[in-house]
Amino acid sequence: MAAPTTSSPGLGVHRDSVTLDFPVIVSHLRDILGAKLVAYLGSVRETRAVRQWVAGERRPSDAVTQRLRLAYHVAGLLTEAGNSPAIVQAWFQGANPQLEDRAPGRVLRDEPTDAISHQVLGAARAFARIG
Repeated sequence: MAAPTTSSPGLGVHRDSVTLDFPVIVSHLRDILGAKLVAYLGSVRETRAVRQWVAGERRPSDAVTQRLRLAYHVAGLLTEAGNSPAIVQAWFQGANPQLEDRAPGRVLRDEPTDAISHQVLGAARAFARIG
C-alpha cells in the first residue's frame, strides 16, 4: 500500500483505490491477500487471471474492477491499522457479525458493490479500531 499523504486515517487508501492503475491495485491485493483469494474475489477459477491482470494482459469486467478496488480499500484500512497480511486474509474469509455472520470476501464477491460497500467498509473500520 502506498503511504497516505493525509492525516485522516483511511483517506490515503481511499484515494489510492480510486486513482491507482488497476494492475497496481491487483498487485498490492495479491501481496496482502494472496493470489487465490484475489481470484476468488475476482470470480475467476485460476490465479493465472490474476497474473494477467497484474501484467496488464487482461482486464476483468467493470463490476469486478470496482469490486477489487473496494477490496483494496478495505485491505488498506486493515493494513493501516497494523494488521498483518495473515490477519487481513482471515478477516476477509471469516464470519463477521456486522455482515450477518457472512465472510466479507463472500459478501464482496456475491453482492453488488454499490449495495454493500458501506457495510463492508463499516465492518473493516470497526475491526481496525479494535484490532
